[in-house]
Amino acid sequence: MMDLDDHDRALLRALSLDATQTAGALGRRLGLSQPATWRRIRRLEEAGILRGRRVELDHAALGFGVTVFLGVKLATKGRVSLEDFERAVTAIPEVQVVQHVLGLFDYRLRVVARDIADFERVLRRRIMTLPGVGQVEANVLLTQETRPGPLGSAEAR
Repeated sequence: MMDLDDHDRALLRALSLDATQTAGALGRRLGLSQPATWRRIRRLEEAGILRGRRVELDHAALGFGVTVFLGVKLATKGRVSLEDFERAVTAIPEVQVVQHVLGLFDYRLRVVARDIADFERVLRRRIMTLPGVGQVEANVLLTQETRPGPLGSAEAR
């Protein structure tokens, strides 16, 4: 585990909000030189704290107006059924996130669909036919608030 100072935490907050910022722009914002900022970014990457930079897609703008979280409980347990399920579910393009969880369900899936009828088609034809699927519970996303994560906001520090 790496010790983070205030500059590291501020850098992580800034990157979590917009990973497209240049080291120069981040440095000016944080009161650091561009080379010093770049060295900090490289150090955070080498420590495994920064693991890539991603873009956030607007699913609605792409025609996917419905997001559903599914809890999936497998009917059969065992190493083979977990691996078979994971391999099959990750091949479904509408399934955006697959999380193996502890609790009432074995997996939590984030599924996008064009509308409820499209979601029902994906559920019936793709998800319910996966190996080992037993019980499924669906929760439709109504609204979403994105937060910067465990480092908190810049104003909170």
